Formats: sequence, structure tokens, C-alpha cells
Amino acid sequence: MSCEVTFEQHPTYMHATVTGSSSRASVEQYIKEVLAECKKRQCSRLLIEECLKGPRLEGMDVFAMASEGSMAALGVFDAVAYVDPKMGNLKDFAESVAVNRGLPISLFFSVEEAVHWLQEQQ
Repeated sequence: MSCEVTFEQHPTYMHATVTGSSSRASVEQYIKEVLAECKKRQCSRLLIEECLKGPRLEGMDVFAMASEGSMAALGVFDAVAYVDPKMGNLKDFAESVAVNRGLPISLFFSVEEAVHWLQEQQ
């Protein structure tokens, strides 16, 4: 099953909310969709709120998604706040993979924390 992305433009960032089923294919799909939309709108500051149902991705899939997504987004973003309350103990791992590939990202368990971080990055 695929996922659906809704976009909400804020004065200083775009908020993308992702719903649907959790799978590697769904994550690959929404990353491409979010990246294309941000390029189209010339948005360099992004909040991704992931609300996918089902089991979270395994460690190797998280590594692949963080690595591939980061490489595809190089030079596009000044700041990305990623919210996934189900990330659990993979949060720091996924963030490190993405940051080590040059993506200015931080991962959070709540939207409030993510918005606060985005505001600090201005």
C-alpha cells in the first residue's frame, strides 16, 4: 500500500504530513514526492511528520533510506526536522547517517520539538 502526503505552507517552512502503511516502498515514494514538491516551491526548510501504520522499518532499511534520501536532497535544504514517534532507538542512528551525508536534519518524537528546532535554525 502506498502513502499520502499533505503539504501545509508556513511562513518559514513547509510541513509535510505522511500517512499510510509503513514499508520501504512507501518511504521511498514519499521521499521522492516531498523532495519534488520542495524543489517546485523552492522550499529549503522542511518539517516531515511521519504517521505511518504498521511495524517500523528494520535497521538496514533505515540506513538505506537515510543514506539514499540524504544524497537525493543534497543542496536542497537548509534545515529538515523529521518527526516519527515510532522511531524509538533508531532515532540517533538514522540522524547520524543523514547528517554524515551532508543533510542538515534533526529527528524528533513530537511536532512541537521539531517546530522549536526549525525556529532556532533561522
